[in-house]
Amino acid sequence: MKNDKMKNQYRVNEQIHVREVRIVGEDGSEVMPTRKALDLARQQGVDLVEISPNAQPPVCRLIDYSKFLYQQKKRQKEMKQKQVKVEVKEIRFGPQTDEHDYQFKLKHAQEFLLDGNKVRAYVFFRGRSILFKEQGEVLLLRFANDLEEYGKVESMPALEGKKMFLYLAPKKARVVKKSQQKRDREAEEAAAKSANVEAEEAPKTDGGLFGNAKNGVEALKKLTNEE
Repeated sequence: MKNDKMKNQYRVNEQIHVREVRIVGEDGSEVMPTRKALDLARQQGVDLVEISPNAQPPVCRLIDYSKFLYQQKKRQKEMKQKQVKVEVKEIRFGPQTDEHDYQFKLKHAQEFLLDGNKVRAYVFFRGRSILFKEQGEVLLLRFANDLEEYGKVESMPALEGKKMFLYLAPKKARVVKKSQQKRDREAEEAAAKSANVEAEEAPKTDGGLFGNAKNGVEALKKLTNEE
């Protein structure tokens, strides 16, 4: 079904009824009569595919139509994969939410926004608690203010039935800069690692300076005994 829809999206060969077309390819583009373009397509064993019908004249390509549809389908799939999926996460409050519960939900909202998701926070008024709607509005405004660093308000608190909603969208990802102290520490660690590698690769001796001195004493004793 999807392939049929894509096939009907383009005019091919004899379906192209304009007088002239612009043929585009690797070597550039050329305007020519449509009949000549059809003849070229037959000679090359390909199809004349109209890819931009609203241009003046319409733009076409000389290409195998099946191959063209495959390329278009592949391109659409790649674009879909690159699209960032944004979810809407919900945070629910009561009109008299205590501080501990508030901080817990605030932390979750920060994580949602940092992950690139939107947040829909709302206060649910049960029964006669609707009398405290001003208290719920103050709560949501505080929530928005505490999340100012992570998200921006898309809509201010608004009452819908028994719920008062607040919508927040994530801000752009922040670039976290390393402190000078951290950069210095990483440089020291890299230098120490490099020194260890050089030490392991260096040619080994028979005990370093002490070994050389010991060998010299033994050689001197040997010469003395021979004399």
